[in-house]
Parts: sequence; structure tokens; C-alpha cells
Amino acid sequence: MAEGILPSGDGYNADLRVGTGETTPAILSPLCRLLKLLHEPEAVPVLSPLILREIYYRLLTGEQAQYLRRIAMLDDQGYRIASVIDWLRMNYTSSFRIEQLASLVRMSAPSFHQHFRQLTGVSPLQYQKCLRLTEARRLIFSEFMDVASAAYSVGYESPSQFSRE
Repeated sequence: MAEGILPSGDGYNADLRVGTGETTPAILSPLCRLLKLLHEPEAVPVLSPLILREIYYRLLTGEQAQYLRRIAMLDDQGYRIASVIDWLRMNYTSSFRIEQLASLVRMSAPSFHQHFRQLTGVSPLQYQKCLRLTEARRLIFSEFMDVASAAYSVGYESPSQFSRE
């Protein structure tokens, strides 16, 4: 999945890209224990901090550790870009201009574009396209939606625009 969202090749800073990795039993086990705490509300205040600490440990020593450390050490721009990434994930069906996204985080458009690309490895529009295509694929294969309906539901104006991408 990361390959579809985060292209490799010239012009991309692979050292800072956000990506995904395999969910190992070492990380899955504490996540499951944390979810099981939902059935034991009285244990949440005592056990959840310990389980969260284990999850953090597993993440910071796992295969994505180097990327997580770099993200954690990012300056204020990195945190601002992360908030735009969250916004894009919630609003991927909406159209936007780079200037609008930059104004959300009080940055100039060129600075925003540079920092976004440095963190993700792609432009904001490419990132949105990947989100749309990933969701459309899910709708087609999991929800058995026809291609045209999936295209419209993820924000494309026409099925032909969707098929070009």
C-alpha cells in the first residue's frame, strides 16, 4: 500500500516519508489488550498507561522507528503539515487550492508545498489523489460498488477523470 501512496524515485526524500509497515505480533498483542480494556472500565486508568507505553516502545524499536524518530524531531512546520494531512484524510472528496491549505497552517504556499513534499514525498494534490484512489478501490472491491459510483463518491467529477488517474 505504501508504494501506491509514496512513490520512490528522483525528487522524493525517502528519509522523511510517512509510510506503513507490517503489523507484527509484538505490536498487535498490546493493541488487542488495549481494546479488551473497553470491557473493563475500572482497569483502564491503571493498565492503559502501561499498555500505551509498551506500544510506544514497540513502535520506536520496530521497522518504522527511524521514520517515527525523524517525525518526532520535526520542527513546528512538521506538526503543521501533519494537521493538514489529517484534514486531507477527512476531506479527500473536497477540492482545494494549495493557498487554502497553506492558510490553514499559516504558511506561504511555496513554503507549505515544500514542507508537505518533504514530509510525504508527494505534492498535496498527489496525496489527495492517492487517498481517493485507495478509497475507490475499497468501495469497488469491498462494497461491490460500480466504478462510476465509486468515482463520484470519492470526489471525482466524472468516471473518465477517475479512469485517467
